[in-house]
Amino acid sequence: MDERSKLPKRFYKDVTVEAGDGDGTALLLDGKPVRTPGKTPLVLPSRALADAVAEEWRAQGERIDPQTMPLTRLANSAIDGVIGREQAVMDDILAFAGSDHLCYRAEGPGGLTEAQSTHWDPVLAWARQALGARLVLSQGLVPVAQPEASLERLKHQLAGRDALSLAALHVMASLTGSALLALAVALGRLTPEEAWKAAHVDEDFQISRWGEDAEAHERREHRWRDFAAAAKALKLRQA
Repeated sequence: MDERSKLPKRFYKDVTVEAGDGDGTALLLDGKPVRTPGKTPLVLPSRALADAVAEEWRAQGERIDPQTMPLTRLANSAIDGVIGREQAVMDDILAFAGSDHLCYRAEGPGGLTEAQSTHWDPVLAWARQALGARLVLSQGLVPVAQPEASLERLKHQLAGRDALSLAALHVMASLTGSALLALAVALGRLTPEEAWKAAHVDEDFQISRWGEDAEAHERREHRWRDFAAAAKALKLRQA
Protein backbone atom coordinates (compact mmCIF):
# COMPACT_ATOMS: atom_id res chain seq x y z
CA MET A 1 0.00 0.00 0.00
CA ASP A 2 1.27 3.45 -0.94
CA GLU A 3 2.22 5.48 2.15
CA ARG A 4 0.18 8.44 1.02
CA SER A 5 -2.96 6.31 0.80
CA LYS A 6 -2.71 5.78 4.55
CA LEU A 7 -3.14 9.49 5.21
CA PRO A 8 -6.60 10.75 6.25
CA LYS A 9 -8.82 12.03 3.46
CA ARG A 10 -9.60 15.72 3.31
CA PHE A 11 -13.06 16.16 4.87
CA TYR A 12 -13.58 19.93 4.51
CA LYS A 13 -13.93 22.58 1.82
CA ASP A 14 -13.65 25.97 3.48
CA VAL A 15 -10.94 27.17 5.87
CA THR A 16 -11.57 30.38 7.80
CA VAL A 17 -10.36 32.13 10.94
CA GLU A 18 -12.25 34.17 13.49
CA ALA A 19 -11.65 35.80 16.85
CA GLY A 20 -11.66 33.11 19.51
CA ASP A 21 -13.03 33.20 23.03
CA GLY A 22 -10.79 35.57 24.95
CA ASP A 23 -7.45 36.29 23.28
CA GLY A 24 -6.39 34.68 20.03
CA THR A 25 -7.78 33.65 16.68
CA ALA A 26 -9.49 30.31 16.06
CA LEU A 27 -9.21 28.11 12.97
CA LEU A 28 -12.46 26.83 11.45
CA LEU A 29 -13.09 24.08 8.89
CA ASP A 30 -16.47 24.47 7.21
CA GLY A 31 -17.42 26.74 10.09
CA LYS A 32 -16.50 24.25 12.81
CA PRO A 33 -13.61 24.82 15.25
CA VAL A 34 -10.50 22.72 14.70
CA ARG A 35 -9.20 20.87 17.74
CA THR A 36 -5.70 19.71 18.60
CA PRO A 37 -4.89 16.00 19.08
CA GLY A 38 -5.51 16.69 22.78
CA LYS A 39 -9.06 17.89 21.92
CA THR A 40 -8.36 21.55 22.75
CA PRO A 41 -9.58 24.25 20.33
CA LEU A 42 -6.81 25.32 17.94
CA VAL A 43 -6.53 29.00 18.83
CA LEU A 44 -3.52 30.99 17.66
CA PRO A 45 -2.08 33.96 19.57
CA SER A 46 -2.10 36.31 16.56
CA ARG A 47 -4.21 36.80 13.45
CA ALA A 48 -1.13 36.68 11.21
CA LEU A 49 -0.14 33.28 12.57
CA ALA A 50 -3.70 32.00 12.29
CA ASP A 51 -3.78 33.06 8.64
CA ALA A 52 -0.53 31.18 7.97
CA VAL A 53 -1.85 28.03 9.65
CA ALA A 54 -5.07 28.35 7.64
CA GLU A 55 -3.01 28.43 4.43
CA GLU A 56 -1.47 25.07 5.36
CA TRP A 57 -4.97 23.58 5.62
CA ARG A 58 -6.09 25.19 2.36
CA ALA A 59 -3.03 23.78 0.57
CA GLN A 60 -3.93 20.16 1.36
CA GLY A 61 -5.08 18.01 -1.54
CA GLU A 62 -7.27 14.92 -1.39
CA ARG A 63 -5.42 13.74 1.70
CA ILE A 64 -4.10 15.58 4.75
CA ASP A 65 -0.34 15.25 5.19
CA PRO A 66 0.85 16.53 8.59
CA GLN A 67 4.43 16.64 7.33
CA THR A 68 3.48 19.53 5.05
CA MET A 69 1.89 21.43 7.97
CA PRO A 70 4.77 22.39 10.27
CA LEU A 71 3.04 25.48 11.67
CA THR A 72 -0.02 23.44 12.58
CA ARG A 73 2.12 20.79 14.26
CA LEU A 74 3.98 23.47 16.21
CA ALA A 75 0.73 25.07 17.35
CA ASN A 76 -0.62 21.69 18.44
CA SER A 77 2.57 21.05 20.42
CA ALA A 78 2.36 24.45 22.09
CA ILE A 79 -1.25 23.99 23.13
CA ASP A 80 -1.11 20.32 24.15
CA GLY A 81 2.47 20.12 25.42
CA VAL A 82 3.64 23.53 26.62
CA ILE A 83 0.68 25.31 28.22
CA GLY A 84 0.97 24.61 31.93
CA ARG A 85 4.54 23.36 31.49
CA GLU A 86 6.22 26.62 30.53
CA GLN A 87 8.90 26.38 33.24
CA ALA A 88 9.86 22.85 32.24
CA VAL A 89 10.19 23.88 28.59
CA MET A 90 12.30 26.90 29.60
CA ASP A 91 14.55 24.54 31.58
CA ASP A 92 14.92 22.30 28.53
CA ILE A 93 15.96 25.25 26.37
CA LEU A 94 18.46 26.37 29.01
CA ALA A 95 19.89 22.85 29.07
CA PHE A 96 20.90 23.39 25.45
CA ALA A 97 22.66 26.59 26.53
CA GLY A 98 24.52 24.61 29.18
CA SER A 99 26.03 22.40 26.47
CA ASP A 100 25.65 24.75 23.52
CA HIS A 101 26.89 23.42 20.19
CA LEU A 102 28.79 26.65 19.48
CA CYS A 103 31.01 26.13 22.53
CA TYR A 104 32.54 22.82 21.42
CA ARG A 105 35.38 23.38 18.98
CA ALA A 106 37.29 20.93 16.84
CA GLU A 107 41.04 20.57 17.33
CA GLY A 108 41.48 20.38 13.56
CA PRO A 109 41.77 20.39 10.61
CA GLY A 110 42.38 24.05 9.97
CA GLY A 111 39.56 24.51 7.48
CA LEU A 112 37.02 23.28 10.00
CA THR A 113 38.32 25.34 12.92
CA GLU A 114 38.33 28.46 10.74
CA ALA A 115 34.75 27.84 9.63
CA GLN A 116 33.64 27.34 13.23
CA SER A 117 35.28 30.60 14.26
CA THR A 118 33.79 32.48 11.31
CA HIS A 119 30.22 31.41 11.98
CA TRP A 120 30.22 30.95 15.74
CA ASP A 121 32.47 33.61 17.26
CA PRO A 122 30.20 36.54 16.23
CA VAL A 123 27.21 34.86 17.88
CA LEU A 124 29.14 34.25 21.09
CA ALA A 125 30.35 37.85 21.05
CA TRP A 126 26.77 39.05 20.58
CA ALA A 127 25.57 36.92 23.49
CA ARG A 128 28.34 38.34 25.68
CA GLN A 129 27.88 41.98 24.70
CA ALA A 130 24.13 42.26 24.06
CA LEU A 131 22.77 39.67 26.50
CA GLY A 132 25.48 39.68 29.16
CA ALA A 133 25.94 35.93 28.73
CA ARG A 134 29.58 34.87 28.43
CA LEU A 135 29.94 31.21 27.55
CA VAL A 136 33.08 29.13 27.97
CA LEU A 137 34.61 27.22 25.04
CA SER A 138 35.96 23.68 25.01
CA GLN A 139 37.97 21.71 22.49
CA GLY A 140 36.69 18.32 21.47
CA LEU A 141 33.86 16.78 23.46
CA VAL A 142 35.17 17.47 26.95
CA PRO A 143 32.17 18.81 28.97
CA VAL A 144 32.50 22.35 30.25
CA ALA A 145 30.30 23.99 32.89
CA GLN A 146 28.84 27.33 31.85
CA PRO A 147 28.75 30.25 34.33
CA GLU A 148 25.52 30.32 36.30
CA ALA A 149 25.30 34.09 35.85
CA SER A 150 25.36 33.65 32.07
CA LEU A 151 22.65 31.02 32.15
CA GLU A 152 20.56 33.35 34.29
CA ARG A 153 20.94 36.08 31.68
CA LEU A 154 19.73 33.70 28.99
CA LYS A 155 16.87 32.61 31.22
CA HIS A 156 15.85 36.26 31.41
CA GLN A 157 15.40 36.22 27.62
CA LEU A 158 12.91 33.35 27.94
CA ALA A 159 10.93 34.66 30.89
CA GLY A 160 7.44 35.88 30.07
CA ARG A 161 7.27 34.24 26.64
CA ASP A 162 4.03 32.47 25.84
CA ALA A 163 3.62 28.78 25.05
CA LEU A 164 3.83 29.23 21.28
CA SER A 165 7.07 31.21 21.49
CA LEU A 166 8.62 28.71 23.89
CA ALA A 167 7.58 25.81 21.67
CA ALA A 168 9.20 27.50 18.67
CA LEU A 169 12.43 28.23 20.55
CA HIS A 170 12.53 24.66 21.83
CA VAL A 171 12.20 23.29 18.30
CA MET A 172 14.98 25.58 17.05
CA ALA A 173 17.33 24.75 19.92
CA SER A 174 16.65 21.01 19.53
CA LEU A 175 17.33 21.04 15.79
CA THR A 176 20.58 23.01 16.11
CA GLY A 177 21.83 21.91 19.52
CA SER A 178 22.13 25.59 20.35
CA ALA A 179 20.02 27.88 22.50
CA LEU A 180 22.17 30.79 21.31
CA LEU A 181 21.24 30.25 17.67
CA ALA A 182 17.56 30.01 18.57
CA LEU A 183 17.71 33.25 20.54
CA ALA A 184 19.78 34.96 17.85
CA VAL A 185 16.95 34.35 15.37
CA ALA A 186 14.23 35.29 17.86
CA LEU A 187 15.97 38.57 18.69
CA GLY A 188 16.86 39.45 15.10
CA ARG A 189 20.64 38.94 15.31
CA LEU A 190 20.59 36.21 12.65
CA THR A 191 18.24 35.24 9.84
CA PRO A 192 16.92 31.68 9.98
CA GLU A 193 19.15 30.83 7.02
CA GLU A 194 22.26 32.19 8.75
CA ALA A 195 21.50 30.29 11.93
CA TRP A 196 20.88 27.05 10.01
CA LYS A 197 24.17 27.41 8.17
CA ALA A 198 26.00 28.08 11.44
CA ALA A 199 24.45 24.97 12.98
CA HIS A 200 25.77 22.81 10.15
CA VAL A 201 29.36 24.00 9.88
CA ASP A 202 30.72 20.60 10.92
CA GLU A 203 28.36 18.66 8.67
CA ASP A 204 29.01 20.92 5.69
CA PHE A 205 32.76 20.53 6.14
CA GLN A 206 32.41 16.75 6.01
CA ILE A 207 30.17 17.00 2.95
CA SER A 208 32.77 19.16 1.20
CA ARG A 209 35.30 16.39 1.70
CA TRP A 210 33.26 13.21 1.31
CA GLY A 211 30.00 14.19 -0.37
CA GLU A 212 26.43 13.83 0.88
CA ASP A 213 24.09 10.91 0.66
CA ALA A 214 20.55 11.39 -0.63
CA GLU A 215 18.83 10.14 2.52
CA ALA A 216 20.87 12.46 4.73
CA HIS A 217 20.04 15.36 2.43
CA GLU A 218 16.32 14.57 2.65
CA ARG A 219 16.44 14.34 6.46
CA ARG A 220 18.19 17.70 6.61
CA GLU A 221 15.55 19.26 4.34
CA HIS A 222 12.80 18.01 6.65
CA ARG A 223 14.60 19.44 9.69
CA TRP A 224 15.06 22.75 7.91
CA ARG A 225 11.33 22.91 7.15
CA ASP A 226 10.57 22.57 10.86
CA PHE A 227 13.25 25.09 11.83
CA ALA A 228 12.04 27.64 9.27
CA ALA A 229 8.44 27.16 10.43
CA ALA A 230 9.43 27.77 14.04
CA ALA A 231 11.25 30.96 13.05
CA LYS A 232 8.22 32.07 11.00
CA ALA A 233 5.92 31.38 13.94
CA LEU A 234 8.04 33.60 16.19
CA LYS A 235 7.86 36.41 13.65
CA LEU A 236 4.13 36.07 13.05
CA ARG A 237 3.49 35.83 16.78
CA GLN A 238 4.56 39.47 17.00
CA ALA A 239 2.69 40.62 13.90
